[in-house]
Amino acid sequence: MGQKVHLVLGSGGARGIAHIGAIETLEEEGFEIASVVGCSMGAVVGGIYAAGFQKEYKKWLLELTKLKLFTIMDFTLTKHGFLKGEKVFSIIEEFAGKHNIEDFDIPFKAVATDLVRNREVHFDKGDLYKSLRASTGIPGVFTPVFENKQFLIDGGVLNPLPVNLVHKKEGELMVAVDLNSASTKSPPLKSLEPDEATEVGLLEWLKNFVKKKDTKKSTELDMSSITLEQIMLSSYDMTQDRLTSMMLQMYPPDILVEIPRNTCDIFDFHRSSALVAFGKEQCKSAIKRFRERGE
Repeated sequence: MGQKVHLVLGSGGARGIAHIGAIETLEEEGFEIASVVGCSMGAVVGGIYAAGFQKEYKKWLLELTKLKLFTIMDFTLTKHGFLKGEKVFSIIEEFAGKHNIEDFDIPFKAVATDLVRNREVHFDKGDLYKSLRASTGIPGVFTPVFENKQFLIDGGVLNPLPVNLVHKKEGELMVAVDLNSASTKSPPLKSLEPDEATEVGLLEWLKNFVKKKDTKKSTELDMSSITLEQIMLSSYDMTQDRLTSMMLQMYPPDILVEIPRNTCDIFDFHRSSALVAFGKEQCKSAIKRFRERGE
């Protein structure tokens, strides 16, 4: 058996597909994944991996196009969000089946946020898909989950990279995959798959809705061009960055895999192939740095 690692997978929308590449690289490099903690998209990838269906999930992701992505978006008109986010988990359940977390061979924990009590909620037992849906409720985008008098939203609101939840033994490692590391001067994915000829209007609108302005590129900020949604999401991103930085300082992982925030847009799930490859590349580099340190 290889060296045991405890895996922490952070939040970050479609960038979370890079988690798959990181997991594949860890296994290829001979590591044994002893446990998984995930938040938001990190919970989705981590939970499906722990259930034993990563290959099936990856195959489904690689077949996604813009048009297919649009068809699985269950839009709704409520004051709490405009996507229910339930249809995608129904599709996953069709090829992966029903699962309770406590039955997994690999211990798994998903992180959500209870907005009523202002606290983290940790799912380490019960229905897998309910826990994943609760963990992925991006405020203002996905409708919250109401359960047991809890108002559950995205775990990234309080803990976007839950490295504090890992309990490793002597000789074991913690590996964390941060999907919100500092943006690069140019988008990291240089050879993305070409977009489909078919334009899906609502999908393009949705991506533009959640895309924030990069105010760091200009010293002259045109306040009139910034929308309320951009202010909200930019504020959310900044909060996630600060929380992640604090967690990494307090609980530094042995291996940190960094996925820059500008790797792709939050709904770029149709670019899964490039994202998996990028996750593998970044994980290999992180492992190389770790081994060069001789730890």
